[in-house]
Amino acid sequence: MKVNEAIVHHRNFHSANSKLSTQRGYNHFYNTFAGDFADRELSDIAPDEVLGYLTRLTEKCNRETKRLRHVQTKAFFNFAINCLELAIPNPCGNALLSKSFRNPKRSKRSVAGKEDVDSVIFRCENERDRVMIELMARSGMRIGEVLKMCPCDVEGRRITLEAPKSGKDIEYAYMTESTADRLGKHIKEKGFSPDDRIFNLSYSGARFVVKKAGDRAGVDIKPHDFRRHAATYASRMGLPLEVVSKVLLRHANLSTTQIYLGTISEADALHYMDTLHGK
Repeated sequence: MKVNEAIVHHRNFHSANSKLSTQRGYNHFYNTFAGDFADRELSDIAPDEVLGYLTRLTEKCNRETKRLRHVQTKAFFNFAINCLELAIPNPCGNALLSKSFRNPKRSKRSVAGKEDVDSVIFRCENERDRVMIELMARSGMRIGEVLKMCPCDVEGRRITLEAPKSGKDIEYAYMTESTADRLGKHIKEKGFSPDDRIFNLSYSGARFVVKKAGDRAGVDIKPHDFRRHAATYASRMGLPLEVVSKVLLRHANLSTTQIYLGTISEADALHYMDTLHGK
């Protein structure tokens, strides 16, 4: 079976069985793999050719993206073997390939404290930038979700998120009263139409806004750090982990949420013990 034929079968399978986000994730693989191997027989593709393809494809990517591309390629061949019943070895099972694209080790991440986050927020140059950062730091929203927001998505203190990362049709994010008031005032002052983007910035533009605010506050911070702060701060203030996971971060499972939460120092642990039980 030729690669192009297998791609059609693989695409149809995911269209019928997988979330929209999974389908989108494979589109890049289909385009690049077909570009290299379109008219080749699957059985003729050797491990060193797959290694060359993945190396070129992921030359400027981080380790997590390298791993993802390897996993997608391996899953494609497994589909051909198991579902299309092709009697071929999986070239991605090669030891060198597996070692080259293995899971990256997660380094311990530090979480921005409340004082640092508040300092960044208060040093924003304008109301737009402040509201954008507050939505990440207070409501736990992803930068991509904030940038897609339109006035029609906002109803009181609730924000409707269409086609979210989870693959669901919609999800909801919730704002503090002060953030909702500030957002409503900003929308009214700018005279946005219902379908206008409230934050008309690119990803790089939003990152630059965050960096400038961080520099003014003397804090090294990136957009996703605000989401991690929101989760850690809510957890340490006593919000149940399930609420942090399902409402604030909108994760599918608690194990993903636990990755977001910062580590606790010995001093913090003793402080929480004193708070719980007294000295």
